[in-house]
Amino acid sequence: MKIEVKKPTPQELANLEVSSWPIWEKEESRFDWYYDQKEVCYFLEGDVEVETLDGEKVKIQKGDLAVFPKGLACKWHIKERVKKHYDFE
Repeated sequence: MKIEVKKPTPQELANLEVSSWPIWEKEESRFDWYYDQKEVCYFLEGDVEVETLDGEKVKIQKGDLAVFPKGLACKWHIKERVKKHYDFE
């Protein structure tokens, strides 16, 4: 399973209505996570490395739009405090 990360345009953010999504914040930390639903999130702040069980490491930073597929198990390493909008589909 792949984590998709890209720098969205302002129009893409508007089309997704990202500003209406809830916000999640977390301090620097490490933890295991499992996605029982697809999650789309837009990072307002932070520096994160997410490692999947197959060893893929994905870097996510401020300004990134990330899509985490349903069924993904991974490890989060938050290097700089995170603030993100998120939406479950």
